[in-house]
Amino acid sequence: MTKAIMIQGTGSNVGKSMIVAGVIRACVQRGMNVRPFKPQNMSNNAAVTEDGGEIGRAQALQARAAGVAPHTDMNPILLKPQSSTGAQIIVQGQIAGQQDAAAFGKNKAALMPAVLQSFERLAGQCDLIVVEGAGSPAETNLRSGDIANMGFATAAGVPVILMGDIDRGGVIAQIVGTQAVMEAGDCAMVRGFAVNKFRGDRSLFDGGRDDISRRTGWPSLGVIPWFDMAHRLPAEDVMDLPARARSDGQGCVIAVPRLPRISNFDDLDPLAAEPGVELRLILPGTPLPADADLVLLVGSKATIADLAALKAEGWDIDLAAHIRRGGQVLGLCGGYQMLGKRINDPHGIEGEPGSVAGLGHLDIDTTMAPVKHLSLKTGLHPATGTSLSGYEIHIGETTGPDTSRAWLSFDGKPEGATSANGRVKGCYMHGLFNADSFRAAYLMELGAESDLAFDVNIDATLDALARHVEEYFDIDLMLQLAGEV
Repeated sequence: MTKAIMIQGTGSNVGKSMIVAGVIRACVQRGMNVRPFKPQNMSNNAAVTEDGGEIGRAQALQARAAGVAPHTDMNPILLKPQSSTGAQIIVQGQIAGQQDAAAFGKNKAALMPAVLQSFERLAGQCDLIVVEGAGSPAETNLRSGDIANMGFATAAGVPVILMGDIDRGGVIAQIVGTQAVMEAGDCAMVRGFAVNKFRGDRSLFDGGRDDISRRTGWPSLGVIPWFDMAHRLPAEDVMDLPARARSDGQGCVIAVPRLPRISNFDDLDPLAAEPGVELRLILPGTPLPADADLVLLVGSKATIADLAALKAEGWDIDLAAHIRRGGQVLGLCGGYQMLGKRINDPHGIEGEPGSVAGLGHLDIDTTMAPVKHLSLKTGLHPATGTSLSGYEIHIGETTGPDTSRAWLSFDGKPEGATSANGRVKGCYMHGLFNADSFRAAYLMELGAESDLAFDVNIDATLDALARHVEEYFDIDLMLQLAGEV
């Protein structure tokens, strides 16, 4: 029988995604067949799957830790924020509509059958499912109709381990307080707790660990030290981006404007890992740096709104000056669309129907359309002959004279556009910089050298994470506590 265990957190960003990845890789190294699962995720950093859908980037990394291809069943509900109160809803990899937060709160219980269907399919493929919660089960106002935490755990009969974050402080109150506010039936699903992100001498927290056990009646599965290599793994939350960026005066300077609905920013991970690159995340209220070698506009979940935000910051003026000085610009997906002359939205996909002026640095126009392009692709950078792999995840069709100067080829078709002066380029493909040979060739044009093996480093980091988890987290006890499904 397949076993399952769920790791929930006392809050967001306590390290659940990373620990789940480490547990999965450690169990695989023990000879087990493991799958990740997250009932509901909220992220604009999505991965495209082989079955033609999209899931949260963290579940794609966890699938990699398991040694299997990402599948839409690993994250059946994905919420992609488009505004401060609304999100696009992805069900089993495909768009199911858009709702504001209030409507989703009322209707989310109707998604539980799809969640359980995906979970049951995964259970037929493996020995163990490691489930990741979302947010915190202590959010009692969200408990009714919940599909992300205790609602799923009780419906599927999956035992829970509660994880707290000592780096934030107050971890005893985090864990004990969570038990205090949960309903008795939910508390009964919790089988133990763990403390994550400890710095220093762990023995100093022995008394705190024992106090949590005494107050809750739950056993401890470990006090896990801070994992120093965490920055080498792809980030899912946009809040993690500033920690990945470097501004130490070394290497070529790549400036990335931090727009409100930035998405698929995993394109930045290989660049952030490069010793010869100074990646600067430019926050609102700060001008684009005059010493930038490249300005990189990454993806957006709401291109027209982010274009307006870019102009409101005055970054459009900075970008034009950057190009006049001979600087390079690269737009990926939504950033590519912004660089054109116009963005047309006749169906009102991103708001009111209409048309807006783009930045005008590429002679292209984009028309938004209801069809979403989702696919994995392989390609070529003809200028250097380097091979590429990437993924497409966008709405909109782009045409115009500058597409005749396509600088990439994917699946045998020209891709992207280049300005007449050659300083501005754009394309729809994500994941370009994961290819070591292409990245090295591209950075060489910016005056930086690269010998980084990015994907090899990711797997080496997952192996190191597995060793870390094996040492400080009681996997044997976790497997004893796991339930059969």
